[in-house]
Amino acid sequence: MDRKEAKEFDKEVLDLYDDYAHGRLDRRDYIRRLGAFAVGGLTVEALMSNLSPNYAWAEQIKPDDSRITTEKITYQSPNGAGEMKGLLARPAEGDKFPAVLVVHENRGLNPYIEDVARRLAVEGFLALAPDALTPLGGYPGNDDEGRAMQAKRDGEKMTQDFIAAAKLLDSHQLSTGKVGAVGFCYGGGVVYQLAVRIPDVIDAGVPFYGRQPDLADVAKIKAPLLINNAENDQRILAGAPAFEAALKEQNKSFTSYVYPGVNHGFHNDTTPRYDDAAAKLAWKRTIGFFKKHLTS
Repeated sequence: MDRKEAKEFDKEVLDLYDDYAHGRLDRRDYIRRLGAFAVGGLTVEALMSNLSPNYAWAEQIKPDDSRITTEKITYQSPNGAGEMKGLLARPAEGDKFPAVLVVHENRGLNPYIEDVARRLAVEGFLALAPDALTPLGGYPGNDDEGRAMQAKRDGEKMTQDFIAAAKLLDSHQLSTGKVGAVGFCYGGGVVYQLAVRIPDVIDAGVPFYGRQPDLADVAKIKAPLLINNAENDQRILAGAPAFEAALKEQNKSFTSYVYPGVNHGFHNDTTPRYDDAAAKLAWKRTIGFFKKHLTS
């Protein structure tokens, strides 16, 4: 299937997908409301197929790429799930690397997030992408089931699972002890929480369209932040001005970008919300930011 671009869809259709992807709309209502846009020979089924993730598009770095080494690991999360699994990726050559924790969206460790970890490894980082669905059997192979599974997990325990992962990277034998975190959607919110809750572990944070923390917690942040948001993502942008004003008032180090004309999820190259130019620019900035703050 050829990749469909956001401009090929009515904005209301992309908004419906966003509501469905975030659990604000159940499948029955999603299908019913898509029916209004199934015109000119386009069926609801075809519309849904075009909006659904296609993970063949996300494989920028193949799992067997000779530049990197990957493995599935198990680590302990005593305050969370107890035992967690994740993908660990690193450069094929070298002994010590700056580390980056990769936090997935609200649907588990899918192929897109695994590829993000491999992209970081190619750039010289030790990258760990945990699967918050581990205690439920792991990512099930499709996002709809993964989303339903993640909704069943306790939010605080999931946060503890990612805290444990960050601490693992901080002390890992292949790590320099410099640890960054990047996350998308739900994961973007987790990046903020890590910066708040383990400020002595996180050395740099890159949230993509994540929910901002409470303003009362801004004082706890020590790590510099690179914030990537989308112009059409009014839900996340609603909290941005007050949060960024608080960061500025308390002399926190941050850079914030709002990418014009793009949607929530614009970095995820498996759905039509993906925007090639914005995604590539945001990723270039992300890699530069991590190299600046984790390798100096």
